Amino acid sequence: MKIVPLIPDNAPFTVEQRAWLNGFLAGVLNRGTPAPGSATLEEKQPLLIAFGSQSGNAESLAKRLAREASGRGFAARAAGLDSLQPADLVKDKNVLLITSTWGEGEMPDNAISFWDSLNQNGSSPKLEGVQYSVLALGDMNYGDTFCLAGKNLDKRLAELGANRIVDRVDCDVEFDDLAKKWSSTAFTILSGKKETVAADEPEDACFSKKKPFQATLLSKTNLNTKGSSKDTRHIAFSLAGSGLTYEVGDALGVFVQNCPDVVDSVIASHGFDSQSEVSLPDSGSVPLREALMKHYEVRHLFGKTPKVGLTLAAFIENLRKLQPRLYSIASSLKAHPEEVHLCVAAVRYNKEGIEHKGVASTFLADRLALGETTGLFFHAANHFRLPSDLTKPVIMVGPGTGIAPFRAFLEEREATAAPGKNWLFFGDQKRDTDFLYHDQITEWLKKGTLTRLDTAFSRDQEEKIYVQTRMIEAASELWHWLEQGAHLYVCGDAKLMAKDVEAALHEIIQSAGNKTADEAIAYVAQMKKDKRYARDVY
Repeated sequence: MKIVPLIPDNAPFTVEQRAWLNGFLAGVLNRGTPAPGSATLEEKQPLLIAFGSQSGNAESLAKRLAREASGRGFAARAAGLDSLQPADLVKDKNVLLITSTWGEGEMPDNAISFWDSLNQNGSSPKLEGVQYSVLALGDMNYGDTFCLAGKNLDKRLAELGANRIVDRVDCDVEFDDLAKKWSSTAFTILSGKKETVAADEPEDACFSKKKPFQATLLSKTNLNTKGSSKDTRHIAFSLAGSGLTYEVGDALGVFVQNCPDVVDSVIASHGFDSQSEVSLPDSGSVPLREALMKHYEVRHLFGKTPKVGLTLAAFIENLRKLQPRLYSIASSLKAHPEEVHLCVAAVRYNKEGIEHKGVASTFLADRLALGETTGLFFHAANHFRLPSDLTKPVIMVGPGTGIAPFRAFLEEREATAAPGKNWLFFGDQKRDTDFLYHDQITEWLKKGTLTRLDTAFSRDQEEKIYVQTRMIEAASELWHWLEQGAHLYVCGDAKLMAKDVEAALHEIIQSAGNKTADEAIAYVAQMKKDKRYARDVY
């Protein structure tokens, strides 16, 4: 059969241009051979960049590297581990895996089912022929559990026969440079070339962690009343002029400064000159006091006996870069245009006679004055989103400052007139002094925006009562909501609360749902896979 050219002879192109275009379009439409020098998707080297992500760092990085890999000529895709099975690695053959570590060295939520599949005796396929490398994200402050999820995945993939093409890289909180070197090495090896050339990317005009927006502090209100042992602040920043937007569920990155008293104490205890010029973590130099105020972590030095004979250069070399802090956003843009709100508990405690302060929380509560500015950026949390179907019921469990994203959720549900039911579990120490956002929550309850409210104030009675207690008490109704397709969200303490809430969830599924322990495990796993169970925990 004769193929009719797609570009006619009288088109304003040269013979060579016309031939190239005809070949290219024929290839796209499966009508012939692609143009010389062009590559179809099948001819490109496949590359899967898989991620296990709890707060969104691994996901954002994986998607960015997938875009870069595509620019280098790979047929690249990014995918969450919750959407993959071990057999998918065999199909893709080339796999770069990025994962964070959650809690006490655990897999992030979206990696649990994949990890379980890798460890089911006899059912996980052998991974011979798979080329892989692992980038592990973590925080060295967690000691022995630092990057443990990445370490375990790396080890297990090798045990199943996969070929490690680049040694695993373990990253502290500042991971950009290591990630760039790791991915560049992997791209080069997988491409089979001595070096690969990245496609030029346009400079990002938006504000980011590397280029934060200087936002003005509009207000900070104490949410606790007289007699409380806590100091919880409602913080509001202006976004006017930034062009920045965010989704409810996202986090706000805040650039902070160390307490001057702590900095002065550290300098004095070491006998250094506060005006001595020192190098900054990235480039440049400033006087020591300014460097310790704005650029280096010093809290771990407060109250400690200085090392004898330590030089200023060695002192600076051993310091970590002061990192911005991430906070769950407590507002909806639909309710507060050009503003972003936080709910922050100021951390202050006495240890061995020394008064300690949380760096970020007391910076916001005490040291950043109204009208002053600090650097902000947004951190997407795609795992922690309201259901796109506005009719779906929503269950929110957020004691203490864990209420933050749920204030945002309820503002959003109200602004969008979402018909789905909303149920909030909130807890703190005492109802009279610690019922955060009491008036707003009560008003939502009256208007019907909030369908049901269950509270747990642990110190209002002799027996301690927590949110998980209230969940178990409401087991039958909670199970009914889950069977109606409700989405369950948990925000707050990871070490105790989140684990206790999950244990309560399993108990509820077994008792009210008449399931076995194994069936409850499977039910929760399916909820996570369907993105109906999400946690924003810290």
